[in-house]
Amino acid sequence: MRQVTTNEAGNPADAVSRSSAERFVFGIPGQGSIQSPLDQLVRDGARKMLQAALESEVESFLEQHAGRVDDEGRRQVVRNGHLPPREIVTGAGPLEIAQPRVRDKSSDPADRVRFSSSVLPPYLRKSKSIEELIPWLYLKGISTGDFSEALQSLIGPNASGFSANVVVRLKEHWSQEYDTWSKRDLSDKHYVYVWADGIYANVRLEDDANSRQCLLVLMGATADGEKELIAVIDGYRESKQSWMELLLDLKQRGLTIDPKLAIGDGALGFWAALREVYSQTREQRCWVHKTANVLNKMPKSVQPKAKADIHEIWQAETREMGNKAFDHFLEKYGAKYPDACECLKKDRETLLTFYDFPAEHWGHLRTTNPIESTFATIRLRHRRTKGNGTRRASLTMMFKLAQAAQKKWRRLNGTEMITFLIQGRIFTDGILQLIAA
Repeated sequence: MRQVTTNEAGNPADAVSRSSAERFVFGIPGQGSIQSPLDQLVRDGARKMLQAALESEVESFLEQHAGRVDDEGRRQVVRNGHLPPREIVTGAGPLEIAQPRVRDKSSDPADRVRFSSSVLPPYLRKSKSIEELIPWLYLKGISTGDFSEALQSLIGPNASGFSANVVVRLKEHWSQEYDTWSKRDLSDKHYVYVWADGIYANVRLEDDANSRQCLLVLMGATADGEKELIAVIDGYRESKQSWMELLLDLKQRGLTIDPKLAIGDGALGFWAALREVYSQTREQRCWVHKTANVLNKMPKSVQPKAKADIHEIWQAETREMGNKAFDHFLEKYGAKYPDACECLKKDRETLLTFYDFPAEHWGHLRTTNPIESTFATIRLRHRRTKGNGTRRASLTMMFKLAQAAQKKWRRLNGTEMITFLIQGRIFTDGILQLIAA
């Protein structure tokens, strides 16, 4: 598969990802020093709420131990002022908090109770949302040298405790997390559909033999209609051997049931491997990739009309209507643009496979867009940082980006149809066929 450019195939998800990330990449100079009345009001409100929550927590603790008294009836667990103020970095900005101190005056040290806040654990300096902000910024394209300026723009100039070294430690953690994830048991999984794609990483490779290193990604839809990341590995180009290693590894780890349908572009390596490992799985070519490939073989002046004619094919309500639109395209452009027509014609059957599956699922089955939108993010990361250093770093980053994207992957429409699909029921032009009496 060639690397798809950002303006290719008109994928709106790419533009959204770029727009969101570039706002943080370039930042807003000097924004960290701007103290608007609204921002100050939000911080003051957040500080008061946190302080009140701590006070309430202490009062509950004191009431819980009100029965602990000495011989003269005096309480042993009492308030004892406040701990020294500390600054907590939160999504609302840095907040200075003075945590109440609690003292147990029992004579026996072994019998004393100690107060520990669940709202504000000991040594906490950053809220969880801020801890997650660091990897998010890094994955969106912020280089380690630009972290200080980016964080100041987001949470103010007084934020402390952040360092570029944090990213180095995070990358080591992500690498270990990837290794564990790549060896997980899959025996309880059944994927009805799978989507496959690859991306060529612009990394500083270790040797010339790896000059075409490619990251291979496989995602699937479960029997419940949820989309999940199945595998991310690096391989040599999109070769049959690389895909074969990926699929055989999945089968060895318990993924033994053949998916009903696989969706991908025209890379021959994946389909050759799929036919050997999961021979019962049917094939659907990605219309977004195919459209881009066909239009690339035509003059720009013709492309808008040709693109509209291609849309008439895959948007047709029935296979018969789709075939008529297909024939019309070949007849209309065949004489002047034979290469474009041949590119479309050679995958005719596998481009129209989706008609044999529930119509509710067609929007999911005609493209590999869920993976493409994830690729858009990693391409942005590569452009901003001039590559990720090593194959391992690229692989680990792709894993984390795909994991983050998975949270937003849309559930299949018409999930009730999956049961019929698993039962082997027949669908014609997307409609479930009745069983003959």
